Amino acid sequence: MILALDILSWILLGTGTIFLLIGSVGLIRLPDFYTRMHAAGLIDTLGAGLILTGLMVEAGWSLNLAKLAMIVLFLLFTSPTSTHALAHAALVHGLKPWQSVKDDRQSHKMVGDKPSSP
Repeated sequence: MILALDILSWILLGTGTIFLLIGSVGLIRLPDFYTRMHAAGLIDTLGAGLILTGLMVEAGWSLNLAKLAMIVLFLLFTSPTSTHALAHAALVHGLKPWQSVKDDRQSHKMVGDKPSSP
């Protein structure tokens, strides 16, 4: 039984780490504020949540389990709320989402960009 709990814990920790790495790459590579904020939301909610759940499995029935469970609940409530509030504030202040537009000279460009000289 202990081996099964250890394997489950390592799977959760590994999956959370993979989500953290993918989200970190997304923060660097994605084109605008809103898509980067989506990557940050994945890191915060899913990546950290899986890692904390893996730590909960490792902790066993103890006070540490209760503390980790409270942290997970706090993350699950506050992260989506703060992400929504940040996106709403950006939209209200006029930050436009990125849109891809086909052009004969370029494969993709942002709407509102100045046309490039030939």
